[in-house]
Amino acid sequence: MATVAPATAQVIERVAQLKRELAQHNHNYYVLDQPTITDGEWDQLFHELLALETQHPDLLTQDSPTQRVGSKPLDAFDEVMHRIPMLSLGNAFNDADIDNFDRRCREGLDLGDVEIEYACEPKFDGLAISLTFVNGVFVQGATRGDGAVGEGVTENLKTIRSIPLVLPAQHRPALLEVRGEVLMLRRDFAKLNDRQAAKGEKLFVNPRNAAAGSLRQLDSKLTAARPLTFFAYGIGAVEGAAVPSTHSALMDWLESMRFPVARQRTIVQGVTGLRDFYQRIGEARTALPYDIDGVVYKVNRFDQQQTLGFVSRAPRFAIAHKFPAEEATTVLLGIDVQVGRTGAITPVARLQPVFVGGTTVSNATLHNEDEIRRKDLRIGDTVVVRRAGDVIPEVAAVIIERRLTDAPVFVMPTRCPECDSAIVKLEGEVIARCTGGLICPAQRKQALLHYAQRCAVDIEGLGDKLVDQLVEADVVHTPADLYRLGITALSNLERMAEKSATNLLASIEKSKRTTLPKFLFGLGIRHVGEATAKDLAKYFGNLDAIMDANNAQLLQVHDVGPVVAQSIRQFFDEPHNREVVEQLRACKVTWPETQIEHGRASHGENAPVGNAGADPGLFSGKTVVLTGTLTAMSRDEAKDKLEALGAKVSGSVSKKTDYVVAGAEAGSKLDKAVELRVAVLDEATFLAMLARP
Repeated sequence: MATVAPATAQVIERVAQLKRELAQHNHNYYVLDQPTITDGEWDQLFHELLALETQHPDLLTQDSPTQRVGSKPLDAFDEVMHRIPMLSLGNAFNDADIDNFDRRCREGLDLGDVEIEYACEPKFDGLAISLTFVNGVFVQGATRGDGAVGEGVTENLKTIRSIPLVLPAQHRPALLEVRGEVLMLRRDFAKLNDRQAAKGEKLFVNPRNAAAGSLRQLDSKLTAARPLTFFAYGIGAVEGAAVPSTHSALMDWLESMRFPVARQRTIVQGVTGLRDFYQRIGEARTALPYDIDGVVYKVNRFDQQQTLGFVSRAPRFAIAHKFPAEEATTVLLGIDVQVGRTGAITPVARLQPVFVGGTTVSNATLHNEDEIRRKDLRIGDTVVVRRAGDVIPEVAAVIIERRLTDAPVFVMPTRCPECDSAIVKLEGEVIARCTGGLICPAQRKQALLHYAQRCAVDIEGLGDKLVDQLVEADVVHTPADLYRLGITALSNLERMAEKSATNLLASIEKSKRTTLPKFLFGLGIRHVGEATAKDLAKYFGNLDAIMDANNAQLLQVHDVGPVVAQSIRQFFDEPHNREVVEQLRACKVTWPETQIEHGRASHGENAPVGNAGADPGLFSGKTVVLTGTLTAMSRDEAKDKLEALGAKVSGSVSKKTDYVVAGAEAGSKLDKAVELRVAVLDEATFLAMLARP
């Protein structure tokens, strides 16, 4: 094996010099947009550094510019717990919302009529991330996720050249979390789509989707090939450094560390200043190099921010002022109808494709027949299309002046396009519905998916494509047919190997043991969501009582009003629905049931073994908190068992908590329970209580 010669002092110094030069050129090009050398000169420096690091591997460090090319693919992203939660902002849509925001801030700070100093900046339309630097070196990056836990995308973020891998020597805190947005500049997005088109590959819809998809690639080499950009807008945890006293000074501080920040940021006084900034940025929006969907206002002084604090999951001291939805004109080519899971018939506009709100729109919902009449829409009309909230395309209005002579009026079909059943609209309702029920293919697919979802009976592996195949092959008509499937029928389906079929059958078998709320929810009764299903199960105790309950009895249930009661009654008055329920029971789909007598619950004779023999008195009426990891079951399964026994499962510990069930690696909830002297059950004790006769 060849021996690598030690690097000379001259080589060590040259490697350090090349790293500094390339880092500076990256900053000039990707942050300042002021390149000082040509691409060819940059490549020459890069390859010189790469050659030296190859000859002397001991000189290769993680902060080297050569490490931005991507590493080997990952199997999955790791979860990253944010030291300080990445909270979302409240939204404002008009002047009144901004007036109220300013008033609340002044009242919270007891300033009377004194104007507040605000920091204002564009609201980037990208993907929020957090960068962690330890002693000045970038060590970890994560997406926002749910605010508390994000996905670790460190290797992908290293490929973004506007993110420094190491901070300047004078700015190296022991710990620094920088918060910001990953996005794609408009010019880079256009070039990316040009390359996609040249290769005959699918075009990206808009810069935000392209950026989000690029950052979440498991192969960082793919991310490295995408032109992503980063802008900083704040910080999280900091150790070993004095943080500036205002947000505006913080942005200057981050800029001095070579982080890109918005050039359009400014400081204003009072609500008038906020409105002026909003108008200026709105007028300049189309000229910006990146997409924005509004502006952000923050109380500038950090001591005032601390005084104002937070409400729910959003700060009181900041707000996002959203821009109105973008609009464009196009032609209404036709109106089709779609059939929903509950049989709802929704008219959909077929449009001449038009680019609006950052994406190409060719279809838009028209909601219902009454909405079409109200807007007086006719086939061939020139219409105004708007992306409400920059998300949902809708036809906002028709331009009557451009209407063609004898433009056809839309007529709602009387027969379902999926099953040819009658379409009816009940008195007092605006939605027309297909009467085909479970024989309608459109409703059948969605009914099966609804029944199998995790919040219902939870059949793992039964997804959209498989349900499509089962329905189109005429193998499954109702949820009960799922329990009659065999290995042969499944193995004949496309891309269904014997092992996959065996796993699915095992999951179907496992789903036979469920809970009454999950089963009720899985039936897809209109207006009966998870909460209502739980309330019905808790009040009546068993399915037969619910099926036979009249409207007056149903109205006694918490949060069940006349509309919900009528929907439940109509569902169980349909013979084919009762027939499906009986088929499911015949297939041995079971759940714990109780008989309600004079307001007290007792076990039914046919309760299944899921919680067989468990004494509901141990948990009935009790408030229980689950924390840590359980080995015998998931937290969701434990929650279901507790709720089936009449317990209320809470997410936080308080003096009203009766029990805290603590699994492995229990955290702050366990500490809180000890502090409040709440009874703590380990997993063994919890399982024993569940099994107690």
